[in-house]
Amino acid sequence: MNIVIIGAGAIGGYLGAKLHQSGENVSLIARGKHLETMQSQGLRIIEQDSETVVHPSVTADYGVVKEADYVFLTVKAHGLLDIVPVISSLIKPETIVIAGQNGIPWWYFYRHGGKWDGTRLVSVDPEGMLRESISPDQIIGCVLYPAVILESPGVIRHIEGNRLSLGELDNESTERCRQLAIILKKAGFKAPIRKNIRQDIWVKLLGNVAFNPISALTRATLIQIASFDKTRFLVKEMMTEVANVATKLGIELPISIDQRIEGAAGVGSHETSMLQDIQYGRPMEIDSIIGAVVEMGNLVGVAMPYTQAVYACVSLLNNSVKNT
Repeated sequence: MNIVIIGAGAIGGYLGAKLHQSGENVSLIARGKHLETMQSQGLRIIEQDSETVVHPSVTADYGVVKEADYVFLTVKAHGLLDIVPVISSLIKPETIVIAGQNGIPWWYFYRHGGKWDGTRLVSVDPEGMLRESISPDQIIGCVLYPAVILESPGVIRHIEGNRLSLGELDNESTERCRQLAIILKKAGFKAPIRKNIRQDIWVKLLGNVAFNPISALTRATLIQIASFDKTRFLVKEMMTEVANVATKLGIELPISIDQRIEGAAGVGSHETSMLQDIQYGRPMEIDSIIGAVVEMGNLVGVAMPYTQAVYACVSLLNNSVKNT
């Protein structure tokens, strides 16, 4: 299979490396020093019990990549709009698109059914460019769980986790979803097919929506936030608000808020993606992780005072990063 990974940073690079090792024809699209190092020295993957160097095809030029059977979009959510004009050459009618951004995806209400079916979330797709460029019929929902970091250009360290949950947007059981799961399992991933992929989105989001922005604002790790009474209280209040939005949208969360907090604390001193972004002076994924949830809260009539307050603060912080 021809597989293209757009945004071969930490998670995209790790995914691409494992698929390459399993025998798939993988092309990584990246940029900057990371791209240059992968081209000259290969991509080094460091895991708990092994260290390997792989040499998949790597480029910054979308035009040289063959037509793709699968396109994994692993750029940050705010970077999706930047690549829309250049990915049309890769995405043909038969191409399957797997979007692996954190937070609420732009396609959330597409093929959703019910009252909100087809609703466009302005926070993540302001002008509808993503909807116009990528047909919902081509998308397979995906939630990425591996914790990985880009340790240095060309070097990716895997911290923990190997699960990628999959699911059709309309919750149907399909052969194309089963085939994708087979490919991912061959590469060493757990790839469960969910009856409702949106439930997985909310379970992961429940932690990200609180821990990510709080970590960026305080420069604290997961265990520090969960262990300090005042921030733990704030996390719990934000999670409660988010869970209320999920409930209004018909999502039954299979895990309690306390369990979700303990799960995050169990990861230890891991730095969230937003904290890493701030440390390196990069814009954060605030709109998909927290802005979209606030928009959905307004849509369904759920008050979110704690979440809105944190959203305001982290938005200001993000603006300061963009303007430096």
